[in-house]
Amino acid sequence: MRYYVTTPVYYVNDNPHIGHAYSSLIADVLTRALRLVGHEVRFTTGTDEHGQKVQNTAKKHGKCETDFVDHVSKRFRDLCVAMHYDFSDFIRTTETRHKDAVQALWSILSRNEFIFLDEYSGWYSERDEAFYTEAELQNGLAPTGAPVSWTKEACYFFKLSQFSELLKKFYAENPTFIQPKSRFNEMLAFLKAGMHDLSISRTRVQWGINVPDDPTHTVYVWLDALTNYISSVGYPDTSTDSLFSAFWDNARVIHIIGKDILRFHSIYWPAFLMAANLKTPDVILAHGWWLNDGEKISKSLGNIIDPFELISEFGVDPIRYFLIREITVGKDGNFNTASLIERINSELADNIGNLLHRTLTLTVRLLGPKVSEIYESENELLEFAYSLAKGYKNDIELLDLNSSLDRIIQLSSKANEYISTEEPWKLKENPEKAGRILYSVLEALRIIAIGLQPFIPQSASTMLDLLAVPSGERKLANMNRESRVKPGTQITLPVSPLFKKHR
Repeated sequence: MRYYVTTPVYYVNDNPHIGHAYSSLIADVLTRALRLVGHEVRFTTGTDEHGQKVQNTAKKHGKCETDFVDHVSKRFRDLCVAMHYDFSDFIRTTETRHKDAVQALWSILSRNEFIFLDEYSGWYSERDEAFYTEAELQNGLAPTGAPVSWTKEACYFFKLSQFSELLKKFYAENPTFIQPKSRFNEMLAFLKAGMHDLSISRTRVQWGINVPDDPTHTVYVWLDALTNYISSVGYPDTSTDSLFSAFWDNARVIHIIGKDILRFHSIYWPAFLMAANLKTPDVILAHGWWLNDGEKISKSLGNIIDPFELISEFGVDPIRYFLIREITVGKDGNFNTASLIERINSELADNIGNLLHRTLTLTVRLLGPKVSEIYESENELLEFAYSLAKGYKNDIELLDLNSSLDRIIQLSSKANEYISTEEPWKLKENPEKAGRILYSVLEALRIIAIGLQPFIPQSASTMLDLLAVPSGERKLANMNRESRVKPGTQITLPVSPLFKKHR
């Protein structure tokens, strides 16, 4: 099966922080896991580079818009490299291919008579790049807490109100469209409250994509940004042999987003697509926010968490592991260094790293580096290990990354328990029994390493190399007895601990 996994295109008014890293990490882990299962996956990310906020921030920094967005977009691409994201495409909304797609989509919406010119007067938030009604304001602020200002200007509108019943029907027929369920219910309530037509152009914002046939208007930043999902797969080329056909029309499309931009993705975006007679996405997975020691992360509070600094101090795989392991996708999480260090030390260094080191050391000491006599065995550890793949695959296809990772940690804990109970280091005079014990743990480690590849790819690859697992036998299909460690396998002792402990 084909999958198309996307992150939001990140707004370039400032440098990337831990929230951006988290969105992309979820997408990357899901992509790697689906590929591990055997699916064909396209994973795209990128940057959203137009709008009033960018225009004003560039001016504040004394730069022209082009130089400013080039600089900040590069930081987001650098983060992709630093976090080891295996992306297929990095799209920028200032690229010609994207501008062409936006103008093509606008033209179709206009031709289908879903766009009209009128005057907008109401509340606008520059920070959110969003319009709000009086009823939506809370204590004079947007629902997000952003300041708003009264705006009056000529705008093109999209007939969003005409899609209220269609969207309700779509939600009823697709109960897993938005995950988690609480977010689905939230958006359904918004739909039931009624929808107004949506302003989709600005005359006061020059830094944007011109409306076709009316250069006095630029396209509203959210219509512009959302179109990246189809411009990245070659829209407006929708021919049967196109990238669009393969990865939009004939793939399961999954958008990974933060909960704060859910309305744009779950209501505006499907409506735009319906109006253009295009397929809607299959799933929108809305994750929660990271808090910094209990407080929401914001520039004004000065508590931004820099992912580059974390990687420099702790390493990329420990950061990847912690961000997925610490909270369930969909819920808010609290980031603090003490919790990070506890996860690294207790789970990565002690549970996994120490198990690998002592098992390989004992195997070489008791049986020799070229394991010519590994004795197969039947026990509860191996039964658990060989049964893991089915549940792991099911978790991944349900987008439950936390449960799939938890299965791997459970296996590692069971393997530690087993080797501690069986004490093979006391069996130098009984190599057959020691061999059976070590065989079981080596097999558990092989399956652990295969399953860890989406989460901590560099460390998992090192584990598989040490265990001498052939490069062609590292898929979910190999997490079975048939792909077991073979006699004659030349294992390697690690030259240093797989994971460094921190204080």
